[in-house]
Amino acid sequence: MKSFGKSNLKDLYINFFVSKDHKQIPSAPLVPENDPSVLFNTAGMQPLIPYLMGQAHPYGKRLCNYQKCLRTTDLDEVGDTTHHTFFEMLGNWSLGDYFKDDSIAWSFEFLTKVLEIPVEKLAVTVYTGSENIPFDQESYDKWLSLGIPKERIAKTEKDNFWIAGETGPCGPDTEIFYFRSDEEIPLVFDPEDNRWVEIWNNVFMQYYKDETGKVTDLPKKNVDTGMGVERTTAILEGLNDNYTSSIWKDVIDKISEIAHLPYEGNEKSMRIIADHMRTAVFLSADYAGIKPSNTDQGYILRRLIRRAIRHAKNLNIDINSDWEEQIARIIIRKYEEYYQELKDNEQVVYEVLKNEKIKFNRTLEKGLKEFEKVLKNKNSIDDITAFHLYDTFGFPIELTMELAKEKNVSVDLEGFKKRFKEHQELSRTASSGKFKGGLAGNGVIETKYHTATHLLNAALKVIVSRDVHQKGSNITSERMRFDFSCDHKLTDEELRKTEDLVNEWIKEGLDVTVEEMNKKDALNSGAECMFIEKYPDIVTVYSIGNVSKELCGGPHVENTKELGHFKIIKEESSSAGVRRIKAVLQDD
Repeated sequence: MKSFGKSNLKDLYINFFVSKDHKQIPSAPLVPENDPSVLFNTAGMQPLIPYLMGQAHPYGKRLCNYQKCLRTTDLDEVGDTTHHTFFEMLGNWSLGDYFKDDSIAWSFEFLTKVLEIPVEKLAVTVYTGSENIPFDQESYDKWLSLGIPKERIAKTEKDNFWIAGETGPCGPDTEIFYFRSDEEIPLVFDPEDNRWVEIWNNVFMQYYKDETGKVTDLPKKNVDTGMGVERTTAILEGLNDNYTSSIWKDVIDKISEIAHLPYEGNEKSMRIIADHMRTAVFLSADYAGIKPSNTDQGYILRRLIRRAIRHAKNLNIDINSDWEEQIARIIIRKYEEYYQELKDNEQVVYEVLKNEKIKFNRTLEKGLKEFEKVLKNKNSIDDITAFHLYDTFGFPIELTMELAKEKNVSVDLEGFKKRFKEHQELSRTASSGKFKGGLAGNGVIETKYHTATHLLNAALKVIVSRDVHQKGSNITSERMRFDFSCDHKLTDEELRKTEDLVNEWIKEGLDVTVEEMNKKDALNSGAECMFIEKYPDIVTVYSIGNVSKELCGGPHVENTKELGHFKIIKEESSSAGVRRIKAVLQDD
């Protein structure tokens, strides 16, 4: 098998699929552009949803990339050997081109020829079928033909069928497993045996499920695959702890050096610091300009930095030193050749980390004073107080327990856990309402709001300044939110004139047109874009009459008269040098 000291799994993967006539596409930003469905890009396929739904991709039908991803669903699990918040996903896609035969053959070739994995260490699952959908005989036969014995092919249902939501494109998938153990490899593959670890998933979108549950064949079938860089690297290096792999070793070594402590015996805190700092670096470097705050992406960034600081304190690291910059610098140097934003925003990253560290140190001091105040009136800490310390002052329950033990007082831990669970459920419910999953974000109203952001951007350039540029947006079915560069609070007159100009363009019934062109030609033609670095060489340009021209992935209405009446609800500060407008579209 390959050693990953010098060879990078990303490079091997991309080079292999480029040799199979795939085009490498850039990694999308961590913060999705004009996508209300999630706070972050959580999988390699997520930015490609419009193309999987049928929109032509500028790069063609065979694509591959490495994608930055961020998931917070398992945030509290970080600290073990396998969980990460930020991770990289390798993927290759066929948009109506090749299907199961080539997809499976190339996966097998990459694993056995490029990565040099012995065939006997591989096993697979295939879809066993259900009432409406047949057994995936084609995938089963293909694996047999490649030399995977039938004893190593498990037929399952629950984990081998993909669909984005309740309805839409769907299909079977085949998962590839690697035997991560020095023990004798069992003859028969059991997916429940945790010595077998999934390393790759090939999804075959060949059906469409409608609202009635009816399943029909898709006229154009797609392939979507995914392989996690961190997990696969650790597996191939023969390690059971991801954080001891070549991906993490230099970061962990730096934390150990700063703390003057070994990794052994301090694993949890060092893993959390390493993971959260890497995620914070990428998130604060993202061109969306995210800053720590108490809402949305900014809240996640704040939570990650503060959790890293708490664990740095656990290791007796001098918080007032430049420890966070030392760690961030290693991470930036490690990834900058792949992600330009790390070079462009290096100083921004250092400032974000330092400023949040200073703020949190003050918060911790307030929390300690609150803790002392509580103990003056109580000889125990109830669940309400414990959760208040956590929610308001950022005290983890471990810190409350530790302080209480020093003072010889008890803590209602079970009550806290119950409140914490209720808080998590409430957060999930709120998130699912605010950030609907799957393809729900491409509905009619969201399409209208998306088009309206283009008009608002153009109007602000006319009314406020030519130097206004979009810094981010968020769209739901109820409203639009638009962040833009501006050095002052907009006056009432500026807001009124901006609103009036947008409505004037809406009433004019301007046509929305789309064309594909070379990126350089698009920029020379006056087209604007939010983050030029993320776009491929061939781009999609949307024009609204003669008032707006932007690089964008859509979706848009065909004519502005479809939008209704545009109304600005609120204008406020988003962060330093960035203002935010919230607006709605009303029926005429």
